[in-house]
Amino acid sequence: MLDLAVYRPNVGIVLFNLRGEIWLGRRAHAGGPHVWQFPQGGVDEGEDLFQAALRELQEETGVSSVSYLARTEGWITYAFPADYAGSKAARGWKGQKQAWFALRFTGEDSEVRLDAHHEPEFDAWRWAPLNQAPELVVPFKRTAYEQVVAAFGEYAVPLAR
Repeated sequence: MLDLAVYRPNVGIVLFNLRGEIWLGRRAHAGGPHVWQFPQGGVDEGEDLFQAALRELQEETGVSSVSYLARTEGWITYAFPADYAGSKAARGWKGQKQAWFALRFTGEDSEVRLDAHHEPEFDAWRWAPLNQAPELVVPFKRTAYEQVVAAFGEYAVPLAR
């Protein structure tokens, strides 16, 4: 049985546009081919998970024009690799446990502002097909992304106009 107490509480957001594509950000200051990911971030003590997702999305992308689609059941986890030197691992976390939210973007692309809050998390962004996400993320998050893709696949279709 997985000890969830050693996994940092986190939320992830899959933002779908009206064409059924998803928003991906390129991690700032990261090199290599696996530098694209969904917005995600930590949950403050006592914070509601959906409110944390909206806060993280706004902080990392500037986006606030969204509607709720779905949430994954329970937690999706990933462990940090043994050679991972990130600050979260340094604080004693084995990895992250995530609640994922599917949201529909109801605004215009001009709403995206990667510098909306503190130091930018991303230095570029793009719309892409949902099934591409697992191949673009760092390998240690790939299994979690595959679970998210399976959970939210029904939203990866264009909306009828």
